[in-house]
Amino acid sequence: MGVYLVSVEADEWLDDEVLGPVGRAIDAALAGRGLPPFACPPVTAFRAGSGLHFEEKLYRPISGFERFCDALADGTVEALLGWDVLLPVELDAPLVLPVECAYNDVTAVGDVHRTLAAARRVAELLALPPGIPVHCDNLEIGLWFDRHAAAAAAASPGRWTEDLDVAFYAALFLRAAEYTLRRGRPLAYS
Repeated sequence: MGVYLVSVEADEWLDDEVLGPVGRAIDAALAGRGLPPFACPPVTAFRAGSGLHFEEKLYRPISGFERFCDALADGTVEALLGWDVLLPVELDAPLVLPVECAYNDVTAVGDVHRTLAAARRVAELLALPPGIPVHCDNLEIGLWFDRHAAAAAAASPGRWTEDLDVAFYAALFLRAAEYTLRRGRPLAYS
């Protein structure tokens, strides 16, 4: 149990049991802005470590990360935490759709470009260490923080070591945005 941030497959994107209503509402909103509908990339078979999928569990307290981002007072909170679906499409403004999603009565759609810029800024401010997994298709970021963060802190001390929960979310949102842009696949909470 818990909240996961996962990549969305094409068969889920228009499936009425999964994200179909959200996908159709996004397409309608994009059409209203003169943009083409979103075409989710074809389904790919799962292979651990392949980088074709994304799955991370939000298992650490997030309140410190939210406070850290809010203190930047530059829209970072909204860019990183203000969406339910992250889309690899440039939007002039976030979409808020009157369609229920996994954890909200409405669905906020984020622009990966805005999210990636904010995530890179936070990662730079924290001086995240090298070695945090790039491919996160099987909870790799959480496992890295559980198993390797202490050794990494000794080798690469810095601001990121002051609060590992904050560093975890900085890494998670950075890798999530990188994945979405690299693979062209949306992310959603489940």
